Amino acid sequence: MKIYFTRHGETEWNSRDIISGVTDIELSEKGRSQARELAEKISAENTDIGVIICSPMKRAVHTASYISEALGVPIITDERLREWDYGSYEGKPRDAEGFLMHKLEFGCRMPDGGESVFDIVNRTYGLIDEAREKYKGKNILLVCHGGICRVIETYYRDMTVKQFSEFFMGNCELRMFDTNELPRRKNS
Repeated sequence: MKIYFTRHGETEWNSRDIISGVTDIELSEKGRSQARELAEKISAENTDIGVIICSPMKRAVHTASYISEALGVPIITDERLREWDYGSYEGKPRDAEGFLMHKLEFGCRMPDGGESVFDIVNRTYGLIDEAREKYKGKNILLVCHGGICRVIETYYRDMTVKQFSEFFMGNCELRMFDTNELPRRKNS
């Protein structure tokens, strides 16, 4: 059983380095092209993906739709894969004062109703635990967001705070973990 995961295609805000978290925006033309290329790559590599679980946000669903069409596998949306709620940092430049500091205060929520790292870890790890049990023996593709991809990476691989803060996953980059080789966590 393999867990594949990808970040959605590029949006206009990604290209401008604007924090988009839970702001539900569409793919740009470049993002649509990236999603088509990813779908072709996944199809050509014979990944044998049997389940596609996707964030319900437009940019992720649109990315997943290309893959779904190429593989003939329906999309299952799951709220737990939506992007990190960055609170009052939504819509601000990525280098906004205090953003990086708040991002690394794992137990503290983002200002004005945002989520903490622990919040997104809890929901993301829960989804992976559930999917590994529910779809045992099937290869799974998770289509989500940069912040969630960072957490998926920590499910299987230890990261220091520095590594966590520097982790970056490009738009439509595809990564994979074999759950038999790297059982980072045991299902409860």
